[in-house]
Amino acid sequence: MAGDELFSYRELLGAGLSREAVRSRALAGRLPRLTRGVYGNGPGAEFLPALFRRLPPEAAVGFQTGAQLHGFGALPSADVHVIVPAGAVVPQIRGVVAHEAILAVRDVALVAGVPCASAARCAVDVARTVRRMDALALLDLCLRVGACLPDDLRAEASRHARLRGVRQARELVDLADPRAECRQESQLRLVLIDAGLPTPEPQLWVPDTWGVPLYRLDLGYRGRRVGIEYDGASHLDRDQLRHDRFRMNWLAAHGWQMRYFTDRDLYRRPEHIASTIAALLHP
Repeated sequence: MAGDELFSYRELLGAGLSREAVRSRALAGRLPRLTRGVYGNGPGAEFLPALFRRLPPEAAVGFQTGAQLHGFGALPSADVHVIVPAGAVVPQIRGVVAHEAILAVRDVALVAGVPCASAARCAVDVARTVRRMDALALLDLCLRVGACLPDDLRAEASRHARLRGVRQARELVDLADPRAECRQESQLRLVLIDAGLPTPEPQLWVPDTWGVPLYRLDLGYRGRRVGIEYDGASHLDRDQLRHDRFRMNWLAAHGWQMRYFTDRDLYRRPEHIASTIAALLHP
């Protein structure tokens, strides 16, 4: 046995190892047991490829786990999420969530050595099954990292017609924006949209007198000179504090009305955010 290969228990016995030899090598870490009945040979052996030794042939990684493999894991999950054909016999495996697919999985590709649903499929599946605020953050990140294009998301959402939560997914796909740079910024944008306010521009650049971009705001309404920022900093050093004060004073001197919100505002009183910005836009 050489390399980072995977072997079933039966394969090891068939290769001439005794049960005691398998057990002792597993305990010593020379032949780690990755999941029930599957062992790895080498330090690079991993759980996910081993898991697929126990799943139906048509299974594929999807949902939050698929999103993470594609590079937009905004909603990390302690469980491994896999998509299996409807009616497939799947063993109960601790830490593995099997989603029976009513809609066939297309465009399966190997990602990190395992079959994985397309980025658009993973994004839409998550967007229709989690909270709106979390779903938009994931869709924004999906576009930001270039995992797929907006048209890919729209096409995939159309394929999910009549599935649970697809209406939410379709609405949020149309709102997704690759310019968003963090989850809270995406959620803050959605609070304003859901309150019936105009969609703010993410990562809005404010130019100086000569038109050179000078300061970038999390969100803003350029025409009304209203800026919105999420303040997630727990500590500011003296130099950063000086910079921020200068920035705030410059923006105010140039007619910008800035408002800053924290996690308490976002998660406990979103109506305060909406009413504050509405008062600036409609004085």
